[in-house]
Amino acid sequence: MSDSSTPLPDPFKEARRESGVLQCPFQGEEIPMILRHADVREAAKDWKTYSSDAPFRVPIPSEEEVRTMRQLPIETDPPLHGEYRDIAEPFFQRAKKPEMIAQVETLIQETISDATNRDSIEIVNDFALPIQSRALTYLLNVDESEAETWISWGMHVFKVTGGTFKKGNQLEEYLHEQFDRAEANPGEDFFSALTQAEFQGRKLTREEMMGFGNLTFAGGRDTIIHSISSIIAYFGENPDKLEFLRGDHKRIRLASEEFFRVFMPLTHIGRVCPVETDVHGVKVPANGRVSLCWNSANHDEKVFENPDTIQLDRKPNPHVSFGFGTHLCLGAPHARLVVRTLLETLVSTISSIEILEAKPHIEVEEKYSRLNGFESLRVIFHS
Repeated sequence: MSDSSTPLPDPFKEARRESGVLQCPFQGEEIPMILRHADVREAAKDWKTYSSDAPFRVPIPSEEEVRTMRQLPIETDPPLHGEYRDIAEPFFQRAKKPEMIAQVETLIQETISDATNRDSIEIVNDFALPIQSRALTYLLNVDESEAETWISWGMHVFKVTGGTFKKGNQLEEYLHEQFDRAEANPGEDFFSALTQAEFQGRKLTREEMMGFGNLTFAGGRDTIIHSISSIIAYFGENPDKLEFLRGDHKRIRLASEEFFRVFMPLTHIGRVCPVETDVHGVKVPANGRVSLCWNSANHDEKVFENPDTIQLDRKPNPHVSFGFGTHLCLGAPHARLVVRTLLETLVSTISSIEILEAKPHIEVEEKYSRLNGFESLRVIFHS
């Protein structure tokens, strides 16, 4: 059975079909966006041509003004990338353990139960953000009370303290406090593990610890929050789709991957060309950047039949929402656990979702704009 819905706007369709590249200015730098699924995957594997060894410049826009350290392991190339990744991977694999799965199930069941007892609930800040923050405490093996601090930061972790801008932010100050604590009194948590870890026969430097910590909080925050809000809105607009999943719970795994494909929160990611490079007909100077456009690749009609429709039983579904190649997202098991558990709980306990008010979040750049989650979304959960 095919399950589809209203087509989603694809701002990259025309450029993807015509040339496969869209040149777009970001912060005054003209960056060619690689758009086709095959080209994006090829570039993601070719780290010598398209390097991640570029502190602050892997995200687009670049982040020199909002953090002071290289994010690890994402802003490195092999073989260093693998050595760094091995340090953090055990914690991110905790999302596959039965005890953490049970914790996330309880969290989401309680959160949805609480929401059904309210007249209405605002999804972005009062539902998705607490779920994301509390689930992260389980992943990092810290006390759940830490989530209250993370929730207080709001949607974005790169915020300054005080009234004037300074390099450094609440997140960096928080991370320093956690590493100071862990060094003085190590436990079984993520911060302690980093203070005890060894890299090439030595302890990690504080800057390296901060690089891991920064990515852990910045990389999986608004991505999960936008995914949750987009899914809730989808069911509000398509009430029959909850019934479709209820008809066979085995569809939930396929549905979660389809939601990752179409509600890709991270439009693209940057790479740097160490030497002058021809990128599908566009000349990129040495040390110039290119963009791997995950969102466009996920809508490539050569790979996905009817890519602009949401097909909850889509199979196969080779989306690139968690990247591809060496830099496959460390947080993918965690994101999958949260989204699948959300779907299981909604299907089991909610009859319908009524949207009262929705303010979409629109990502606007000079050459494209795209819907990417919500600024706010108020709904009623009907049990």
